[in-house]
Amino acid sequence: MIVLLALLILFAGCSHDSGVSSEKEPLAIVESSETFFEMSSSSVVKHLVSSAMESPFSSSPQEGFSNSQPVVSSSSRAPLSSVSEPPQSSSSEPPRSSDSNPVLSSSVKPPQSSATPSADAPIEFQFYTGADISTIQEYERNKTKFYDVDGTEKDIFTLLKDHGFNAIRLKTFVDPKAQYGYAASGCGHEAEAYADKDHIVAYAQKIKAAGMAFLLDIHYSDNWADPGKQIIPNRWRKVNSSDALADSVYAYTLDLMNALKKVNSLPAMVQVGNETTPGILIHVPNSKPDCWGNGVDKASTSINGDMGTASGKANAAKYFKAGIKAVKEVSPSTKTVLHIERIRQSNTVTWWMQEIFDNQKVPADVMGFSAYTAYGDKSPDDWKSLFQTVTSKYSKLEFIVAEYNGGDSDNHYNYDGSRKRTNEMVKGMDRWIGSFFWEPTLSGAWGPALFDWKGNDLYANSKAFEEFPKK
Repeated sequence: MIVLLALLILFAGCSHDSGVSSEKEPLAIVESSETFFEMSSSSVVKHLVSSAMESPFSSSPQEGFSNSQPVVSSSSRAPLSSVSEPPQSSSSEPPRSSDSNPVLSSSVKPPQSSATPSADAPIEFQFYTGADISTIQEYERNKTKFYDVDGTEKDIFTLLKDHGFNAIRLKTFVDPKAQYGYAASGCGHEAEAYADKDHIVAYAQKIKAAGMAFLLDIHYSDNWADPGKQIIPNRWRKVNSSDALADSVYAYTLDLMNALKKVNSLPAMVQVGNETTPGILIHVPNSKPDCWGNGVDKASTSINGDMGTASGKANAAKYFKAGIKAVKEVSPSTKTVLHIERIRQSNTVTWWMQEIFDNQKVPADVMGFSAYTAYGDKSPDDWKSLFQTVTSKYSKLEFIVAEYNGGDSDNHYNYDGSRKRTNEMVKGMDRWIGSFFWEPTLSGAWGPALFDWKGNDLYANSKAFEEFPKK
């Protein structure tokens, strides 16, 4: 009885420390084989797409390790003229059709590998040369095979590792099967609840078995979250206070991280939100939504995290902090990442970072940017000054390019070396710890893929991979 009383007192203290209400009513949301309790209002979605969906976007680095050696840790938008001016949140990335690709699909199976991780800590590297391969899970169901530039069949992890990649980024949605979700009926992904917790946990084990680092990109939506929309998940839409919504962010993130810890596949980094330039958890679907999450209205002022209003800034910061708190409670060594785009507008970037880090005191470890040569973002040479500015001002932050390609027009790349220069530039800058190519199997307005379809299979494009030579 004394032990029970002590536990109850400890729980109450933890709840108080969280800064959110301790009064919780479970909605009994079942995920996987475990019951996951989301918080109700009384308590406490780039872009896929290819030709298939929608558009893409601390501590000091480890010393004494080469970039090829993993370190297993021990434990058209207008600029903002002022803090009060709301950011323009319309997305410039058009949806992609799926006509040119085979049917997407992919069973969730445990990794078939003899490799057994030696610890439950994340795999880390001094520099993360990464790729977002979220769509690969869908191809696997269709038994797609992968071939290197020399025609050798390889699994996707081996192929990428052979070309210098050491890290994988995966997106995740709260409930992709929900109405208007990524895997909702009629949207091309309905075969499975792609990008849900179960798929992420299964694929994280494959990443770990391959000896690669893992960046988890949490969209905090049922569909794409990007500059054009940040849609509150269906299961959280009855919440009527920012404290309750923060509790939902915290509980969801904690559950996801614990599920990854249980299978010894914790991520090295976690993005708390995706391309959150306008804010986070801002919108609800209106009467004309589509399969990419377009067609939204703002949620009530009391809860939306719209960076264009004073209350929205405070709400956004609260939600970021809730996600960060959950990540750190499960894995203190996992680095937390905030992510925005619009680097072509340096005043927007500096405004956003000042508000979040200086004014709202959000304690993230890493700042991430979408850095595309498309969308008017220009070239890596044009980004360097901005990158140096933020590095100098925020001496305790680390930085990554969370998404990049090299497109100069829709589905076209002139092979000017910009992909390679993106990596080389950030590798040469202090406290820049990684870059992640966005979806090497997808093509669209952001640029072409690194692979070509031949029937049901994907072949590494030899010209594209010249910038990622075999090691």
